[in-house]
This record gives sequence, structure tokens and C-alpha cells, in this order.
Amino acid sequence: MKTFLLQIFTWWNGQTLGTRFFTWRKGQFVGEDQFGNKYYRTRDNARRWVIYNGVAEPSTIPAGWNGWMHHRVDTPPTEDDYQPKSWQQPHQPNLTGTARAYRPHGSILTPESRPQVSGDYDAWSPEG
Repeated sequence: MKTFLLQIFTWWNGQTLGTRFFTWRKGQFVGEDQFGNKYYRTRDNARRWVIYNGVAEPSTIPAGWNGWMHHRVDTPPTEDDYQPKSWQQPHQPNLTGTARAYRPHGSILTPESRPQVSGDYDAWSPEG
């Protein structure tokens, strides 16, 4: 019952009722990645979509599936012997807006105080 209510009232948890119905009518299952995301396409291969495992976070799509989703390659990683390139990084979650977000030294959001300005700085004033 909880899953059904989430599908009605939220779009960020897995799939909506509309996506479930469209997937049932027109979707062809293509594969699943290591994060549990499931990938589908229409029978004519015109549309491709993903049903996320949990919260809809596009950065969880691995590089091979990302290329397939954006029509850069025609064969999905499940039908090909895909190996990521050496320069492709593994997934790192987007931490923006969380307590673990990156805050550079001197930011007003860091717990340490900003360092004092050195003596080689002169503030501009319109009179001088």
C-alpha cells in the first residue's frame, strides 16, 4: 500500500503510476545496473527510460548506461561486452545541499573562521 501511495503522490521515488502504465503498455525491459536501476525502451527503440531504484538521482546511472540512454550508442551494456574506460570514474553521490557538501576554506558555511586579510590589501574607497 505504501508503494502504491508513493507512486501516486511522489515523482522522486522510483516511478509514478503513469510511468508504470506506460512501461507496462509499451516498455521492453533491456537490463539492470549494479545500483538496481532498470532500463527500458519502446519496441521501435525511439524512447529509452530508466526506473530508479529508490530516489530519482540521475548521477547514479553508470557511464555505459548513460551513453545508451542518450542515444550515443545503439547497443545497451547488457548486449555488449562493455568495459568502462580507465578515465571513467565510479559513481559518487551528489552531496549538494547536505551536511557533507563541499565547503571551501573561507566559506561562510565552514565552522572555522575566515583568515584575516594580509597587510598587502588596501580597500577601495570612492574618495581616494
